[in-house]
Amino acid sequence: MSSTPPRSPAGPRRRPPRPAQGRSRTGRPAVRPRRRPRWAMRAVTTLSVVVLASAGIGHAVMSGLDADIARVDPFKDMKNRPRAGHGMNVLLVGTDGRDKISEAERRAYRLGGAPCHCTDTIMMVHISEDRERASVVSLPRDSYAELPAHTDATTGKQHGAHPIKLNAAYAEGGPQLTVRTVEALTKVKIDHYLEVDFTSFMKTVDVLGGVEICTAEPVKDSYTGLNLPAGRHRMSGGQALQFVRARHIDGASDLGRMQRQQRFLAALLERATSSGVLLNPMKFRDVTRAVLGSVRADKGFGTDELLDLGRAMRNFSPSSSEFTTVPIGQLGYVVKGIGSTLKWDPVRSEQLFRALREDQPLSGRTGTPAPGTSTPGTPAPAQEPVRVPVPPGQIQVQIENGTESAGLGKRVDTALAAEGFRTTRQPTNAERPGAERTVVSYDPRWDRSAKSLAAALPGSELREVKGQGPVLKVTVGSDFRSVREVRATEPTGSSDGVVRGDEVSCS
Repeated sequence: MSSTPPRSPAGPRRRPPRPAQGRSRTGRPAVRPRRRPRWAMRAVTTLSVVVLASAGIGHAVMSGLDADIARVDPFKDMKNRPRAGHGMNVLLVGTDGRDKISEAERRAYRLGGAPCHCTDTIMMVHISEDRERASVVSLPRDSYAELPAHTDATTGKQHGAHPIKLNAAYAEGGPQLTVRTVEALTKVKIDHYLEVDFTSFMKTVDVLGGVEICTAEPVKDSYTGLNLPAGRHRMSGGQALQFVRARHIDGASDLGRMQRQQRFLAALLERATSSGVLLNPMKFRDVTRAVLGSVRADKGFGTDELLDLGRAMRNFSPSSSEFTTVPIGQLGYVVKGIGSTLKWDPVRSEQLFRALREDQPLSGRTGTPAPGTSTPGTPAPAQEPVRVPVPPGQIQVQIENGTESAGLGKRVDTALAAEGFRTTRQPTNAERPGAERTVVSYDPRWDRSAKSLAAALPGSELREVKGQGPVLKVTVGSDFRSVREVRATEPTGSSDGVVRGDEVSCS
């Protein structure tokens, strides 16, 4: 197999693409409505791609943008790289750079202190060989990784291989070591590299006139200063940065934050494609300047690659099955000298990255194997995610082990948290073990949440408990086999007019 070779920005150009088909009477692209699931990204690294090219912006308009992109060489002297596959793989990273942010903004949005020069966001974007499909995989910043042996570019000091959190690779060796680490983890060859920082993110949101977000419940994080009541909010660039950086809202930490990032990107894409940006030359100019002013890319990434990305993503939505997070096998994997990390599920992550290497859609990737029951190296049967009415990130869960199997409660808690549910992270044991059936107990006001949780626990029984409140209780029985992946449909109200505790009142 061979990959599409990088094109030089100075090389020959293709003919301008034809205008996108299916435009509405207003001239805007007709976008097929999609439903939003969870998403694992927080920087707007791809916004430059989506805004500039998603509607088929002509080649003439794109010409000259190459010169605005700062260049970096992330592939210098790299050896023993993974074998190339079909299509194009782009590594997108968002850094915590804040050099151009004012002191007033630093104070207002809690951006004080020196940046760690780490990657806050790491994503892999695969563009199919026919340039008709985009697959996006978010790699959690706290992922456990092995840093390859390398030589410090500044001091010349030799460093042996050692464990790290994935986001620290950038601090130790910049773009090049980041690429090497990701390739070693995924066995996927990276063709291009794009990087953006806090400044570009804030400016882009502000140039768009803000982005609207709806929260089903209050969201508060003392670390970033985020404090939102339930409801709909128009966020400025600084407020949006608080929203996507927040990690201390609930016990889900990095995984919970990535779910909020998914929701924000969905809103951001809607704003960028519905606000007339692509049809307003002045607005288009302002957005491109805001984005490209802080972007860095490899020298082979230019106008043609932007257009390829744009065409592949023109009908793309975070609700697509092609937008996912690398499967987590173990939360809180403690490493001496590093702390708590996220360890990937070895079977499911390999299946996911094999799909990228083989230029295959991600929709057939496997569901979650039963904690402690899967056979290493044996893939589980492929399963489509189950559509549920309430996003896992809105569902609070307490796990109780109803069996005599030691540690089962913790394994189920970990598996549900990996799928985005807000578990308490403190599973308990039932007073009387011996439960044969897994039971989901719920307050009737949270019946939609209960159905969503039960869908993730195949074969479980729903049991109504009036007055229990918003926290759902799972009593794990001996029939438990696996946690299945679920994906939320668009939030809608109940058909009977009854207001429930788990409904989003953001109409």
